[in-house]
Amino acid sequence: MLRFLLLKTLILPRRSNFTSPLVAGTPSAPSPVFLPVSSVFLLPHPLSPHSVSGELVSVCEELGVMDVVSNEQSDAAANAEAEAQPGEQQMSKRAQKKLLKQQRYEAKKAQKKAAEKEHKKREADRKRKEWDEKLSGVDEEERAKLFDARRGLRMERMEKRNEEKADKIERLAKAKEHGQNIVIDLEFAHLMSPNEINSLTQQITYCYAMNGRCSSPSHLWLTGCSGDMETQLQKIPGYPNWIIEKESRSYIEALHDRKDDLVYLTADSETMLDSLDPKKLYIVGGLVDRNRWKGITMNKATEQGIQTAKLPIGEYLKMSSSQVLTVNQVIEILLKFLETGDWKTSFFHVIPQRKRHEADLDVAQGGKEEVRMEM
Repeated sequence: MLRFLLLKTLILPRRSNFTSPLVAGTPSAPSPVFLPVSSVFLLPHPLSPHSVSGELVSVCEELGVMDVVSNEQSDAAANAEAEAQPGEQQMSKRAQKKLLKQQRYEAKKAQKKAAEKEHKKREADRKRKEWDEKLSGVDEEERAKLFDARRGLRMERMEKRNEEKADKIERLAKAKEHGQNIVIDLEFAHLMSPNEINSLTQQITYCYAMNGRCSSPSHLWLTGCSGDMETQLQKIPGYPNWIIEKESRSYIEALHDRKDDLVYLTADSETMLDSLDPKKLYIVGGLVDRNRWKGITMNKATEQGIQTAKLPIGEYLKMSSSQVLTVNQVIEILLKFLETGDWKTSFFHVIPQRKRHEADLDVAQGGKEEVRMEM
């Protein structure tokens, strides 16, 4: 590619033996010589000694033009690299730190999962080896007895599992009629990335499993369950058989006749939740946003004209690090409170120790600690 280089005024440095080949008879002088150049040099790009005359190159070298062009090429390469990676250039130091922390967490999580898998494999190999050794040291009659005993243990475990499953179904069926109603609002899928939707799906799976283990479970609702969110939920094994309300409509449509009983739990509310009213339906926002959408649930509830409340965490705990609670943590707190009737016990049981320490004197005297919820 050809490049036009326009030199308006060339300043020649002081040299005792310099004579410009472009201006005949230019004498050496103790002061710099100003060489006006009105013409335009048509130079190939990049500039090289092989592409122009020797005299012109020598002048350019004397004036530092070669260095200027070289530096210009380096700057262009750096700019091109910056344009190729705009995300990294635009990230703040705080965002980079958070990204690095997340990457370390994911790596540690993958390492832990691989270690657990390897441990299970070793345990299975150990048990198989013990069983083979036990069989190799007995006669046919003893071997038959061992097989019968093993078969009996398996049958007992299957019967116990079936009994637990039947009991769980019975408890969830009763909760549908008389239990505390808790709604997970899934209308925020369009604000989340695929990874965040997958994370929310895992949290919902944990909520359902945890609710099923409770002696007095609640009745869970999934509202606004459609699109990508529904597609991801359908991938969960056994999801179609869940004893749970699944609504493609929003809660405001599905529960329009009970609008006065709807209470949206949001950290931005000014109303403190003292206890759970069996007649109320408590809504938890299904949103994994890493704190990007502050106030979104409060604004939604206000626009819809429904009640709001927040968990009284600030009265019992002071959060020491991240002040974000996940959907499954909020649900577990509510379930624990229904079991114990004690907020402090519920908070200490659910909120990880790394996120909390016991309330200090200021909090105990009425100070409040704002806690955001991913909901």
